[in-house]
Amino acid sequence: MPIQHLPKIRAVRSLATTRFFQIEAVDLTFSNGTEVEFERLTGKGQGAVLVVPITADGQIVLIREYACGTERYELGLPKGRIELDEPILVAANRELMEEAGFGAENLIFLRELTSAPAYSGQRTQVVLAMGLYPARLQGDEPEPLEVVFWPLVDLDQLAVDERCSEARSIAALYLVRAYLAEQLSEHAQGLPDAEPIHE
Repeated sequence: MPIQHLPKIRAVRSLATTRFFQIEAVDLTFSNGTEVEFERLTGKGQGAVLVVPITADGQIVLIREYACGTERYELGLPKGRIELDEPILVAANRELMEEAGFGAENLIFLRELTSAPAYSGQRTQVVLAMGLYPARLQGDEPEPLEVVFWPLVDLDQLAVDERCSEARSIAALYLVRAYLAEQLSEHAQGLPDAEPIHE
């Protein structure tokens, strides 16, 4: 397979700016000489955090909120913007408190996800939250959010439930299931557990 060289960015122009997003035109030249203009959506700030809260008895903590993009109520995971200079784990715990009414004793960063990377620069940091305890912070939601508990063992049913369509939430949940299964396997074999990150 031939080595691919990144296209050369000749120019970037702002087409529109909102409170949260910017639309840019990007002039590119590929290594074969082809010149194109792409458009991309970029987020302001440091991106977003998506929290996967798991209770001690294996329940996923979901929220049900109105999604303007799909014009319906959606089941998904607590999430939100990372504020300027805010550490990822601090943002995760804050969003968890604001949206679901829980704090977490153990917060573990899993990985970064992108959404539609061909035209969106949005990056989402996935964080597993365990050791949950009741804690509430005031958020900016326009109405109270419904909290829904769903057994992690029934994840496959949630993934095909029409009320849960956000790809980031579904992907994050499968990442967490795989991570927890690996931790359980290592523990059963007597291997040292991965160190959680405490905040």
